[in-house]
Amino acid sequence: MIMDAIEASNDANGCNKTAIAKHIESTQASLPPSHMTLLSYHLNQMKQSGQIAMVKNNYMKPDPHAPPKRGRGRPPKAKPQGDSSHVAVPAPAPSVSSPRPRGRPPKAKEPSSEVETKVAAPSGSGRPRGRPPKKQKTESEAVKADVEPAEAPAGTGERRGRGRPPKAKPAMVPVGC
Repeated sequence: MIMDAIEASNDANGCNKTAIAKHIESTQASLPPSHMTLLSYHLNQMKQSGQIAMVKNNYMKPDPHAPPKRGRGRPPKAKPQGDSSHVAVPAPAPSVSSPRPRGRPPKAKEPSSEVETKVAAPSGSGRPRGRPPKKQKTESEAVKADVEPAEAPAGTGERRGRGRPPKAKPAMVPVGC
C-alpha cells in the first residue's frame, strides 16, 4: 500500500507521510484506529531495509543507478578474494594456547621477596620509606603537660598546643592616675 501511494503521487520529490496516509485512507474502506502508528513503523522498516529512500521528509523509490549510501564510521577492510594463486599459509602455532592478555604483565613472585617487602627495606640513606610513626608520650611527660599547660619557655623545646596561638592583648594603662 505504501509503494502504491508513492507511485500514485508521480512527484519527482516523493511524498510525505500525510500524503501517503491520505492515499491509503481513500483507497481502503476499513483501517484500524492505530493506522498512523502502523504507517510510521512500516515506513521506518522500509527505510532501514532500503526499499524506500527519504529525502527532506519525503519518501520516494530509491534510484537503482545511485551508489549505495555508506553508514557511519570507518568502512571494514576489504577481504581478499579466494584466488587459487594466493594460497593461505597457516601461521605457526604460538607456544601458549591462549593469546597474550591485555595490560602490563604482573611481577614475578618469589617466596624470598615476599618476606623482604613486608619488612621496611632501607633506602640509600639508611632510613625507611614513608612518614615515621608517632612516638608515644611517657608518663612523666604526660604528668608534666597536665601540671604546667600554660606558658612554657621557648628554649625548653616543649611542644605548643594545636592551632594558631591566641593574639597577645596589650596591657591597659589607666588614664589620669
